[in-house]
Amino acid sequence: MFDRKKIKFAPLSSRENKVSIDRDFIHPEDTPSPLPPGTLELIRQIAGEILNARKIGAPVILAFGAHTIKNGMTPVLRAMVNKNWITHLATNGAGIIHDWEFAFQGKSSEDVRQNVERGQFGIWEETGFYLNLAIAVGAYEGRGYGESVGAMVLNDGLTIPDASSLIAEINELSGKDPAQAAAAADLLSLIQDFEIKPGFMAVHHNHKEYGLQGEAFRLGIPFTGPPMFGHDIIYTHPANCGAAIGRTAERDFLSFAGSVSRLEGGVYLSVGSAVMSPMIFEKSFSMSQNLMLQQGRKIKNHRIYVVDLAESSWDWSKGEPPMTDPAYYLRFLKTFNRMGGTMNYISADNRDFLLSLYRELAQDM
Repeated sequence: MFDRKKIKFAPLSSRENKVSIDRDFIHPEDTPSPLPPGTLELIRQIAGEILNARKIGAPVILAFGAHTIKNGMTPVLRAMVNKNWITHLATNGAGIIHDWEFAFQGKSSEDVRQNVERGQFGIWEETGFYLNLAIAVGAYEGRGYGESVGAMVLNDGLTIPDASSLIAEINELSGKDPAQAAAAADLLSLIQDFEIKPGFMAVHHNHKEYGLQGEAFRLGIPFTGPPMFGHDIIYTHPANCGAAIGRTAERDFLSFAGSVSRLEGGVYLSVGSAVMSPMIFEKSFSMSQNLMLQQGRKIKNHRIYVVDLAESSWDWSKGEPPMTDPAYYLRFLKTFNRMGGTMNYISADNRDFLLSLYRELAQDM
């Protein structure tokens, strides 16, 4: 077994970053680049469908890859959730990390090639320690993955329980609520291993106005980030606890499925997420359809829009391409094409798409 305790971690402040909030972030008043012919008309259609969905109380779910955060789209997304146009945000583990680093220090994104050569890629103390601790505290408090990080950002810190109270809770609940007892035991282990003092641990986020998770938590909007174990840099830190990751990730998945279960008449936007979005959607949709059919109903009036840079010449309205066609292997299109409702694909940069969508929504209000 690899011993992570032997790794020498560097302070996050010593890292050179490729993206900063003052230089690279995009704001709602900015002008998008010209879009391909026909794209703006489709975005106008999406804007109308989003507004109609919100009028009837149907959800609008936005799932996006980490590059949406790295590309500086947080100010635009914050404006969209504040205007109640988006009801659920979902990203991957990397999106969670970049968003937190921007809120914490106003910078993110390292040179992977250079830092791997130095044995330093992803090996940063604050990112590894604070995020893993926030997740362990969140698992103990009954929160999801993104929600746990959002609470830390909004509150500028974490409340650490006393070790003796955790021991008493473990003893009391071990027979009545073993899952909660286990969550308490995981947190106790971290507290003891890292000699963390009880009480409020201040974690200052000097740029929280550039954090999306903290804002979603403030507004009570689900921000879910189902992780893939070992994919993200927080797994390099010895504070990483697989059980806590699993507990919060399970809550996130069920929260996401809950939003999908209400998707009748709603809109699903999948922006720059080739794996996470289609994979969790298809399971969530199947589970939701199972429950609806038991009630004599069905989710069928939903609209899916997939946005990515890859070009696709296949007309998905005609069905699935043959296995001999490369389009068959575009998972983010093939999966969503199987999900009923209507699906459209837009080949565009996520910055131009989201900024154009914001402008159309604002114009239609």
